[in-house]
Amino acid sequence: MTEHIHKIHVPTPDDEKHIEEMSKIFKVISDPTRIRILSLLAHQEEQCVNCIAEGLGMTHSAISHQLRLLRDAGLVKFTKEGKEVIYSLDDDHVITLFAQAMDHVKHKNTL
Repeated sequence: MTEHIHKIHVPTPDDEKHIEEMSKIFKVISDPTRIRILSLLAHQEEQCVNCIAEGLGMTHSAISHQLRLLRDAGLVKFTKEGKEVIYSLDDDHVITLFAQAMDHVKHKNTL
């Protein structure tokens, strides 16, 4: 039997609110465009909306919409520098989620 690094416990009624929040996060990151945005921010640390749009070949408004969803899910944060809005990942947990998912996909594709 394979030993797991992280043990997941059986959910209790107190965990229900956390399960709902986890579900929301997975729903938000299930979109390829949002995954690309997270990847860009993981490698560039901070980016303005225009740079993200240019980097992904999308419009400013399309990227703003996706960033709002990521922000509402607590995955990205922003600061303002004058009129410019600068986005970054909310914290290192976002990188961990992203890296774990990528490792899992790569591992499955090598089997």
